[in-house]
Order: sequence, then structure tokens, then C-alpha cells
Amino acid sequence: MITLVHFQTCLSEFAEKFDKLASKYDHTIQHSSELEAVINDYSRFVTNQENKAAWEQLEHSELEELDSLVWQLRNKSAQCVAIMEKYRALKLENGDVQIADYFKNIEECIDKEFGSFHVTSDSRVLLVGSGSFPMTPLLIAKRTGAEVVGIDIDEESITLGRKVVETLGTGLKIRLESTLLENLDYTREATHIIFSSTVAPKYELLDQLHALTNTQVVVAMRYGDQLKSLFNYPMKATDSNKWKLVDTILRPDDVFDIALYQKA
Repeated sequence: MITLVHFQTCLSEFAEKFDKLASKYDHTIQHSSELEAVINDYSRFVTNQENKAAWEQLEHSELEELDSLVWQLRNKSAQCVAIMEKYRALKLENGDVQIADYFKNIEECIDKEFGSFHVTSDSRVLLVGSGSFPMTPLLIAKRTGAEVVGIDIDEESITLGRKVVETLGTGLKIRLESTLLENLDYTREATHIIFSSTVAPKYELLDQLHALTNTQVVVAMRYGDQLKSLFNYPMKATDSNKWKLVDTILRPDDVFDIALYQKA
């Protein structure tokens, strides 16, 4: 079993690597291989059951510096995932379509997204935090024929994402917009809404969505608790007058789990 000291050292090293690699992004693919390797290592780290006991021991240690380190890891890993998506989109422009281990894991998660709340060709899906390489819209639209709209507050992500859709999603009903939920008419029409696990204010946005959505909408909240909270923003309680948790999809081998919500 991994020792607590070694576990803490690994966390600090990952934090340093993420901080360094995030600062290196220069809108080219110059440092893509280095970042991809670190993200893949981190994905394996947070899904390795051998690390679970060390995390639980560390979690109960009540060290103030732990909270700071965990918050840094969540923020920096989320930033680096966004950058890695940009690298993948830029590589696609150059004809490179190789898929990193992290992306393979995400693609496997997409198949399990809504549990029994199936997406069909009549569904209208909204993804919050679509990123630069919009795998979720592409896979959902391709496999189900549903209409999918992705939104992101990063203008570069939307620009790159549209190019990816043009290349890989010809004929699919996919639209990407740089806008806020309250400014998107499609929000009221959506039957299924997905929140990326790396969207920090997702529960604040979920609360806001109650007044903006129809009564039958299903929300899939990607999250990570315990060890996975090092790579995701964790689950939070919701206003019981607005949203009810109807299912959780736990996937030990995946980088995030999924919480499904409907209106109360």
C-alpha cells in the first residue's frame, strides 16, 4: 500500500507539474506531449484503488495545507484538461487524430451518462463546458441523432471546437456557442443537460437552471468525490425544493461519476 508521505509527495509533484505546464501554453502544440503524459498519469492516479486508503487517511488528518493543495489540484488540473483539449484540436488541424488515455476514459463514460434516461433522436441535449474538443456532442449526435448544443465561456475553445465539429461532425446536429445559460433560448428546450466535471460553479448554475428549464429536464452532473475529488469538483447538496437526486452512476475505473437530477 502506498504510504501517506509518498501520497502527499505525489500530490505536491502533480500540483507543481500542472502549474508549470499551464504556464507554458502558447497556442501551439509545442508542449502537448509533456502535458498529455502528466494528465494520463493523473487519471490513473485518481482511479487507482491502492491510493484510496491513503486519501482517506489524509482526508481525516485535518491539515489546513491539505485543503489548499486539493483546491490547487482541482483548479490546475481542470485548466490543464482544457489546454489538452486545445492541443488535441490543434493536432486535428494538422491531421493527427490519436487519442490520449484520458480521452478514451471520457469517451467510455459518455456511454453511461444518463443511465435509464436514454437520449433518443428526439432529445435536445445541452452541454455546459463543451471545451475545445467536444467529444460529448460528437458522440451523442453520432450515436443517437439528437440535437446537441455546447456552451463554453472560453472564446478560443469555441473557435477550436467549431473547427473540430466541421471536421468530424459533418451532417450532425451540433452547435457550439460562447454564451451564458440565461442568454440561450435552447436552455428552455433542453431535455437533457450535462455539466462537465471541470466546471467549478456547476451547482450554482444548477440552482439557476431551475427557473430556466422545462419540468421534464434531466441533468447529468459529472463529479468526483473522495479520491476523485482531486481531479473533479465534488457533489454538493441541492435545494430540495428545486432539485432531487434520482440516481448516481458510480464508475470506479472512470475519472468521474455521474449524479442525475430532476426537478422536485
